[in-house]
Amino acid sequence: MNWTLEVVPVPVTDLDRAKEFYADQVGFTVDLDSEVAPGVRVIQLTPPGSRCSIAMLQGMPAAPGTKAMAPGMLQGLQLCVTDIEAARAELVARGVDVSPVRHIGATGWTDGKGETWNSFMSFEDPDGNGWTVQEAPSELSQR
Repeated sequence: MNWTLEVVPVPVTDLDRAKEFYADQVGFTVDLDSEVAPGVRVIQLTPPGSRCSIAMLQGMPAAPGTKAMAPGMLQGLQLCVTDIEAARAELVARGVDVSPVRHIGATGWTDGKGETWNSFMSFEDPDGNGWTVQEAPSELSQR
């Protein structure tokens, strides 16, 4: 049986502001923006080429056995691209405050590209949820 990661909830304070950031600035596709029950709104967006989406919720109680997460507390979400410099240029052109490209060197984080799998950049959404972008040597379907 396959266990596929398909949706990651991202806690935000303002759904419209977050939707604008992820769709217009980061370039995610809006899959759904709907009031699924009275007072319960769901926005689902998918990064280009990804099979996993993010969901932002308003008015939905935490599922039984789970804990609510405060906006800005989600850290370490990771996207992969095959050309980190082009991806950074696109984010900058779209107005995203993104870090320089960095790699892990002998003394810690160092500016500039590293070897295979060792080039990263990061950004935050308006609530402070943190994303990392890593350069992969090829598309996922080719690995």
